[in-house]
Amino acid sequence: MNKVRLGDIAEIKNGSTPSTKGKDNYDGDIIWITPKDLSDQKQRFIFRGERTITKKGYDSCSTSLLPAGSILLSSRAPIGLLAIAGVECCTNQGFKNLILNKEKIDNKWIYYYLKLKINEIEALGGGTTFKELSKVSLENYKINLPSLCIQKTIAQVLSSIDDKIELNNKINKELENLAKTIYEYWFVQNADKRWERGKLSEIANITMGQSPDGSSYNEQGEGIIFFQGCTDFGARFPVIRQYTTKPARFAEVGDILLSVRAPVGAINFANKKCCIGRGLAALNSKIGSITHLYFILKNLEMVFNRSNTGGTTFGAITKDDLFSLSITKPPKDILVKYEKIAKPIFEKQLEIEEESFTLALLRDFLLPLLMNGQVTVKDNESNADKVISLNNQEKNDQKFDLWLKNQKHAARGETDFQTLRVIFDAMDEDDK
Repeated sequence: MNKVRLGDIAEIKNGSTPSTKGKDNYDGDIIWITPKDLSDQKQRFIFRGERTITKKGYDSCSTSLLPAGSILLSSRAPIGLLAIAGVECCTNQGFKNLILNKEKIDNKWIYYYLKLKINEIEALGGGTTFKELSKVSLENYKINLPSLCIQKTIAQVLSSIDDKIELNNKINKELENLAKTIYEYWFVQNADKRWERGKLSEIANITMGQSPDGSSYNEQGEGIIFFQGCTDFGARFPVIRQYTTKPARFAEVGDILLSVRAPVGAINFANKKCCIGRGLAALNSKIGSITHLYFILKNLEMVFNRSNTGGTTFGAITKDDLFSLSITKPPKDILVKYEKIAKPIFEKQLEIEEESFTLALLRDFLLPLLMNGQVTVKDNESNADKVISLNNQEKNDQKFDLWLKNQKHAARGETDFQTLRVIFDAMDEDDK
């Protein structure tokens, strides 16, 4: 494995912004990306930004046209947002972009490599007001570069996981749109004016979070999972970052987790029993329809948006305000019929997201092992299913049993047995 300067295998290009005073600089045919466009980016590839620029706008500034396959790396506010250009595009000055030498480097491999090393990249930033990554610093950053064949094979292993996660995301988005359409048909378009009005607390059990003593926080798995606020949120389930040995308020499996501070209204689901901090509330249905409750909360976005701008320091919604939110209470027989239609869709969404959650754990576990050479791959273009080196099956089974007993995360039930087996089989012999 060779150690090379990033500048020797890629041309680093800056971005730029056309003058916003010239209206004819914008709304053209040239895709123009800003860091904001990557802030909610869940896919590896980006195909469009919020704005486009014209040929005149492009010519008026020093941005560069980047070929599809280039790596976009935000270089300030914040450093480290990453994407692969899915089409020809350009960026603003918040990026350092990599046009790759395709004979030496695979774009998906370097995407994953930089993702793994993002803390090192951030540390290269300098500046007094805010950190910014310079072109020279990035050019001089050295990486461990395996052969192109091994790069492609490693990228294939990781991409096969991300391909499935991205497909799952698309399916879940369609299911979400379907479920929303059904909800709006039943409870918005065909709402009966005679239906009773009530408060949110009449149809939902609500637990407001309370942050434990900060000294009880840990990342070693001691105590119970702890979520402080929406910064822990994932696509549908929160990401486990820390634990607490002194929990105060709990959310049960299946509860809706609602952000009540900065910003109010973001939603996730508890897929494990957990402790919730003051940035969250946990809700479940008193009337047996979690899907109905979920879309009520989604439809209260306008109220939540007002809360987001109402605080003096940050947006928040108080316990009294949350409990007293005005809602419509449809008759029980209507809810029962709706739940029969909507619940299977809802459960399928959770099942798909749980699969994606497990796949992401597997990908993140394999990423450093593959990049650091702890998991070896064949120097050829074989299938992703075959690239991970496996040894004598009988010895592997014995070692696996011993390894499994020593895994704290297995004892906590955070990763299922089959996933653990895949992870173990992917490990280098010395690590077993």
